Order: sequence, then structure tokens, then C-alpha cells
Amino acid sequence: MKRRSFLLTPPALALGSLVLPNKAIAAPLAIHSNSTLLARRGKGPRIVICGGGWGGLTAARYLKQKLPEADVILLEKNPTFWSGPMSNKWLIDVVNTDFVNHDMIGVANKYDYTLINVEVTGFERDKKIVRTARGAIDYDYLILAGGIRNNYEAWFGEDREAAEFTRKHFPNAYIPNQEMLTLKEKVKNFKGGTIVMTLPPPPHRCPPSPYERACLMAWYFKKHNIPAKILILDPKPIIAPITEGYKMAFSELYPDIIQHIPNATVQEVDPYNKKIKTAAGEFDFDEAVLMPPHQASDMVWYADLIVKDDKGKLGDWADTDERFFTARDDDDVYVIGDSVGFISDQFGYYPKSAHVANAMAKIVAQNIYERVKEQEVIRVLPDNLCYMMVNAEPRESIAVFFEYELDASGKVIQTQIDMDVRNSDFVEDDLRWIKSKFDDFL
Repeated sequence: MKRRSFLLTPPALALGSLVLPNKAIAAPLAIHSNSTLLARRGKGPRIVICGGGWGGLTAARYLKQKLPEADVILLEKNPTFWSGPMSNKWLIDVVNTDFVNHDMIGVANKYDYTLINVEVTGFERDKKIVRTARGAIDYDYLILAGGIRNNYEAWFGEDREAAEFTRKHFPNAYIPNQEMLTLKEKVKNFKGGTIVMTLPPPPHRCPPSPYERACLMAWYFKKHNIPAKILILDPKPIIAPITEGYKMAFSELYPDIIQHIPNATVQEVDPYNKKIKTAAGEFDFDEAVLMPPHQASDMVWYADLIVKDDKGKLGDWADTDERFFTARDDDDVYVIGDSVGFISDQFGYYPKSAHVANAMAKIVAQNIYERVKEQEVIRVLPDNLCYMMVNAEPRESIAVFFEYELDASGKVIQTQIDMDVRNSDFVEDDLRWIKSKFDDFL
């Protein structure tokens, strides 16, 4: 990985002449990979958290609460927090921007941890150092909470031009950035035609949310009499999770708009000519929401924590201890949220959802507290709850709940409860749920 160096230099004056600063003028600061980003404060442990999403913000708040003497540092490149949950509702104005977008500086001040807006560029785990665009910072414990990355390489290999063209023109909008604004503008300006929506193969971020997005887009087109057809190209053999709930929503609410196509693993994407080839057939489109396969965040790759098979081939997710979310070969590094790797033969991976990230963050905060205080580290399992709006007039939602426990052999097993009957009570439950979560870390 290339190290980036930045040098702030004084501007040259007339005719390019070099002017040396006098004693009254402070020399500019030279920033390079070995610069110290922040000196240590206090005598407690330093805990560095990379990523200011649901997991990172929660971890920062609870670590500082449990260990007030600790030097808790949150590194996040984005200036504000953007919530994935509710973002589909935001697309069609069920909630406004202020609902999903929040200031982080005030939150850091509120809970007394340090927030630094900076991009993480690498790690030296042997030295316990994080490299950033503004210098290096050391740690005693490290938490990686970077979410997911879009694996366009699975479609385009080394063709970066095609990947960037696809991201720009047919954004999947599953990472908080300009893509979400672009997708909203596309929905609002769509005049009619065929929209193709690809689903990543499992595991991927928030498993039921692409179906919710299709429903709410369909509702918007239906309300405004826009002649649209949404083709959901699903690599799975069935709609899952909330199978029956979504089947009923598609057939009863949007029979002329939404078509679910199973076993449609993507084989080729031609974004320039608006064509896509899948195992279930070839499709032309006028517009598209192209979601490539998902992987662990860039940070996990930078830290060399991606799982490898017996032959050394890299997988897609972090090689984590399924009991305590530590890196398998580094007990002082934790991975939380979407990047977490394989958990159980029964269900594979925890849902890559905000709810799980929030739960994992509190578990890891408690585990680090126990380690600092030299107590027994207690294993705790998360849970997961997702509400999905399928109709905006009247407002109706369906839901799914996942519960986890240990069987007699110590293996994690999952119980899934689909709540398929759409009703308005779930909408209110959803609003109460997200308010309680926001109150937890914002």
C-alpha cells in the first residue's frame, strides 16, 4: 500500500523567488506519514476507533462512559453522520434530511471523546499505529468499524473506468455519500421505462432493505402515474428475509411495477449500453440501481485482516473470533459491524445491519472495560430487528427479528421470526426504535 505524504509549503512570491520566513512568521507545518496526529492525554489506555457509523459512534460513547480515564479517539473522514436505516424512506420524503443526517462534533463533545475528521490510510499492527492522511496515531486497543466496500472488481476486474462509470451513473447508494443524493434525484426525475435493480449475493448490507427500496420507489411511481417497471435481479432462489411479506407486497400493491427474478446471479454488466447478463437471462434497462457484491471495508484490507483459506486465497470478510469480535491473530484489534466475518455453520454471518453494529459496539466496549479492569471477559451475543416500509399511503411496514443463542456445543444458532402481515403499527414501532437508537449514541 502506498503511503501518502502531504507537505504544506508557503506560497512563492513574485517571479517564483524563495522567501525565507522571519522570526515573526511561523513556519508551516510539514505533514507526513510519521507525523504524530495527536499526543496522548492522561494515563489511561488509548482506544482508537476507525469509522463513525452506527458501530463506531456507539463504541466511542460507551467506552468513554465505562472508562472515563481512557483516551478515546474516533477517526472518521465524513464531516457528518448519515443513517442507512430510514434512508429508503428519505428517498421518497417520508422523512427529511435532518432526520437521517446528524452533526458529530457536538456528539463527541457531549460524550467527551475526541473526534478527528481524517481519512485512515493504513496500519502497522506490529507497532500499534494507525496511519492517516494527517499523520500517525498509536493505540492500545483498536476498533475497526468501517462498514462495507462495493466490490466492483467482481464485475469489471481491473477495468476501473467501467467501475467508476457504473458508480457514477447507476449508484447503489449503500454507502453514505453523494450516491444517495444522486439516487434520490434519479427517482424524482424518472419519466418511465425499465429499472433494473441488482442484489448482491449474501451476505450483504441490510438483507431486506433492497426489497424495501423497490417497494418505495414503486409506490412513488404509482402515485405519480409514472410508467415504470422494476426488475429485481436476485441471486437467491427466493425472496429472503421476510419472504411472504414481500411476496404479498409485490403482488398486491405493485403487480404491474415490480417483478422479482430469482437465481439471477450477475454474469456481465455493460453500463455503457445499459445491458446486463445474469444466470436467469439478459436484460436491457433505461435506469438501474446496480449493487455489486459487498466486502469488508477498506480498513480491514489495509490492516491485513481478511480471512484466507488453506491455500492462502483471500475471502471477503474479516477473520474474526466469533466469540469476542477480535481479529483472529490480534487480540488488541476488534472488528464490529458489517465487516465481521463468519459466525456459524447454521446461518453463516450476522445480518450486516445498523442494529447489529450498535449491539456489537456495546458488547466490545464492555469487553475492553473488562480487560482493562482485569476482569473475566464475558461473551455476549447481539440480536437484530429490522422494520421495512412497503407502502407509504397508507403507511405500512413488515419486519423481521433475529435472536441468537449458544447450543450445547457452544455454537451460535439463529432463530428468525418474519412478521409478514403489513400494518401501520410497525411504522410507529420503527420510529420509536430508531429514536431509541439515535438517543443511544447521538
